[in-house]
Amino acid sequence: MKAEVLIIITGIAVTAFSSLFLYHHLLLFTGRGEDAVTDFTADNSRSPVMVVNDTFFISHGSPTLSIDDSLPARHFLKSFRHLVFTQNPSAIVVISAHWETAEPTVNAVAGESSTIYDFYGFPQSMYKIKYPAPGSPKLAKRIRELLETSGFPRVKEDKERGLDHGAWVLLMLMYPDANIPVCQLSIQPDKDATYHYNMGRALASLKEEGVLIIGSGSATHNLRALSQSFDGSVPGWAFEFDAWLTDALHSGRYEDVNRYEEKAPHAKMAHPWPDHFYPLSVAMGAAAGGGGGGKSTKAELVHHSWSRTLSYASYRFTSL
Repeated sequence: MKAEVLIIITGIAVTAFSSLFLYHHLLLFTGRGEDAVTDFTADNSRSPVMVVNDTFFISHGSPTLSIDDSLPARHFLKSFRHLVFTQNPSAIVVISAHWETAEPTVNAVAGESSTIYDFYGFPQSMYKIKYPAPGSPKLAKRIRELLETSGFPRVKEDKERGLDHGAWVLLMLMYPDANIPVCQLSIQPDKDATYHYNMGRALASLKEEGVLIIGSGSATHNLRALSQSFDGSVPGWAFEFDAWLTDALHSGRYEDVNRYEEKAPHAKMAHPWPDHFYPLSVAMGAAAGGGGGGKSTKAELVHHSWSRTLSYASYRFTSL
């Protein structure tokens, strides 16, 4: 009789232990355990999220990317979540060439983000497009704290600003459901590329929380030359700068990339102003990460096409 009681008690204990073990691991998997990925959704819904190892620089080219099916880059972006990056991010941070401020500023919108039409003279259909992705004050605060603890002493939050076309034109194609929280981070045009690279390094830990970091600019961006390109051919200066950039990234010469104005051929012609280049440096830095020399990274050209003088070259940066 005593032996039977002992067996029953032991069986109950084993069953209870197994249930607790299973419950604990279920919590971790579903994001409810102590090692859970931060939830940046507005409604506090949760779903399993994996650590993100990739950051991206996407060349957004012309705003007509939003409507022009003849552009190969449009089809690349529409296939992005199926063929290029199949994870479901917990949130997205976009560093857009079209938001310039004196000090780093992150938008912290509660509720749906407004759609900013920061372009003029385009087809009226483009001004009717909406991309009402939720903002995330929680993520904005996290970004501000990471920057402030990494040597950026003055970081602001903007609770009103929505998404400019450097963000929404890409995202409407990449994530058309507009159900992933999005924050934008501004660039500082009076700083250099290394400054922006270090900004990216400060944000690197967001990847461990399932956040996708995207730099949105253009591999080449000379609008005056664009208006003078009548036959649609790619001029030599654009081709040579674009080829240099791809080679430097594939070779891991990131310091040369950050010093592109003195290292690259035709740098001033390809980028009369640095605004469309700096998001690339942020994406590079976010892949490398902070602390010491950072992590080893690999750059990969994930798309390449042209529209006259505009290169749509886009890159993935993977932390190794």
